[in-house]
Amino acid sequence: MKKLIKRILELENISKELEPSEAKRNKYFQQIQDYTNYFINDIEETKAYSDKKVKQGVLSINGCKKPLSRLLQVYADEVVDKGINAASGRHIGYVPGGGIYTSALADYLADVTNEYAGLFYASPGAVTMENEILNWMKSIFGFPEDSAGALTSGGSIANLIALTAARDHHKIKSNKITKSVVYLSPQTHHCINKALKIIGLEDVILRYSDLDKNSRIDTKKLNLQINKDKTNGLNPFLIIATAGTTDTGAVDSLMEIGKIARVNNLWYHIDAAYGGFFILSRQKKEIFNGIEMADSLVTDPHKGLFIPYGSGAVLVKNKEAITHSHQYTANYLQDAARNITNIYDPADVSPELTRHFRALRIWLPLQIHGLEPFIACLDEKLLLIDYFRRKLQEIGFKTGPTPDLSISYFWYPSKIVDENMFNKKLLELIHKDGNVFFSSTVINNKFVIRMAILSFRTKLRTIDKAIEIINKLRLKLEKDFDLV
Repeated sequence: MKKLIKRILELENISKELEPSEAKRNKYFQQIQDYTNYFINDIEETKAYSDKKVKQGVLSINGCKKPLSRLLQVYADEVVDKGINAASGRHIGYVPGGGIYTSALADYLADVTNEYAGLFYASPGAVTMENEILNWMKSIFGFPEDSAGALTSGGSIANLIALTAARDHHKIKSNKITKSVVYLSPQTHHCINKALKIIGLEDVILRYSDLDKNSRIDTKKLNLQINKDKTNGLNPFLIIATAGTTDTGAVDSLMEIGKIARVNNLWYHIDAAYGGFFILSRQKKEIFNGIEMADSLVTDPHKGLFIPYGSGAVLVKNKEAITHSHQYTANYLQDAARNITNIYDPADVSPELTRHFRALRIWLPLQIHGLEPFIACLDEKLLLIDYFRRKLQEIGFKTGPTPDLSISYFWYPSKIVDENMFNKKLLELIHKDGNVFFSSTVINNKFVIRMAILSFRTKLRTIDKAIEIINKLRLKLEKDFDLV
């Protein structure tokens, strides 16, 4: 026994390194704070994109101690300074994750106290906080108070949860799968296809609806297709609408699609991952009419609320459907099972049993700042996309239809050289320059440059700078092609 105790104490002495003293904690925190202040203060001057490669081996782990100051330098050089700077206001290529500072403070608190947010029994406060956030979302989107929901890592898991509920409610399994039909837009986010595959519905019939000139589902043709499929002995069971498509930011006709779903007894799912929180804007509230008709809804706080990546949400009206696939128990959880409350456990409506305390990163900023700055930021983005499109048109670019939200696209027209090739080359020059970041997509076989304005750091001066860069590089490219 003495040898055992001696060995335990030896190991304790080594392992106490994992519990730094207060003085060392303060030193660590000061170094982190100094770096984050430098990063934020310098962000308007930092490039939005860099194609530099990560140095081979520099991020490898060898088990040896290294000072935090050195590691912060490695982090800055090899992580932050490579690829897309997602925190930059000049990242307007993809829908950005937010990254507001008060969320970072919340994550610091959540990591230190290490609340387990899967079961009410384990952390009633953490689970209650999550449910209060979901209740707030229910009130925004017109969902009943008894709807179920969960905070997730993002839209992919949120959509997977919702589609699983739809599958189980309509009992889509075995031989029924190949005769069952899902209706969606060709601009539906690809995570929907991944989710269907993961939940065993790879072999369902996918009907990609025709779109109108504004990239919205053509509801008349949708209705005709459903009736045709029913006449042919198929099993329509799910319609997926989008409130803010990734390609063009289009919001489908939610009310009309909801009526079609109701008449035909189909599960109505709305993917509002990108666009959902624009419902808070008085400018756009009407475009979301009908969102309350959905059986399930997905939205991402890490988009429209500017919260850091890893913050999604799903709401499902049918609690029995969502718990059917996810509610399990085990002998070692019997103590938790005895805790009877009217608050359901997040683990019962999600694939995750181990769950990060993500509610705090949403709750704390909303409590500190109130809702008004978030709404103002959304309104600002809507005006900026309008301003951006007008400025592009002034310098000779073509733009797509007036967007529903804050995603749009543009291209430079030419009758002398191939338009697609010219615009691909232009985007390559923009990426090489790195001061502003755009992405691309293909609309009706046309290569177009895509902008998604949602970062809380994207301001009027940001757009003016982007226009200046685009015009300068366009003139350079025209000279290279001997077009001037």
